[in-house]
This record gives sequence, C-alpha cells and structure tokens, in this order.
Amino acid sequence: MLVSREFEFDAAHKLINYRGKCERLHGHRWKVRITVKAPLKEDGLSFDFIKLKEIVEEKVIKKLDHSYLNELLPQPSTENIAIWIWEKLKKLPLYEVKVWESPATSVTYRGSE
Repeated sequence: MLVSREFEFDAAHKLINYRGKCERLHGHRWKVRITVKAPLKEDGLSFDFIKLKEIVEEKVIKKLDHSYLNELLPQPSTENIAIWIWEKLKKLPLYEVKVWESPATSVTYRGSE
C-alpha cells in the first residue's frame, strides 16, 4: 500500500554555475509529496497519516520553511532538495519524494535507483 501526504514551504535560493534568471536570488512556494510503502495491517491501516505529518514537519518542513536553501545545500536545485529530503526521512519506509518548485515543474526521487 502506498500512503502519501503533501506539504508546502516557502524558501529562497539561487543556482550556482547556472546561466539564466535562476542564478539570481529568488523564492518559491515549494510543494513536497512524501510517499511511504507499508503493508496493510489487520486494523485496516498501513501507515498513520498523522504520524507521517508529524515526522515530516519536524525533520524537513521546519528546517526548510522561510529559509535560504543555499545555506543547507551547496547547489539547491530541485533535484538536490529531493535527495536532501530523502536522506532526512530515510528511516521511514520511503517509496518516493516528489518536489515541485512551481505548479508546472517537479522532480521525483525514489532513492539511489
């Protein structure tokens, strides 16, 4: 069973060694979807949505919201942010981390596949 929860945060960044408007400091309202894979248990549940929310907010969202992402990552591309989030949550039975920097652009990471 796949269980997902979506989150949003606001943060600024600039891309290093990039030619274009994203090389300048700018911000996004980022959206993140965390998907875990867990078996269906006898009680009819696989993974508690509330537990997932608490873990992600504590380990990820609190650190990213209203931050300057270049202070966390040397190259805060959407791809690297997805990997960073995966690493922060790797104790969960992760299936997928999806990060949107805009409504039209996103990255999906499923571990080192």
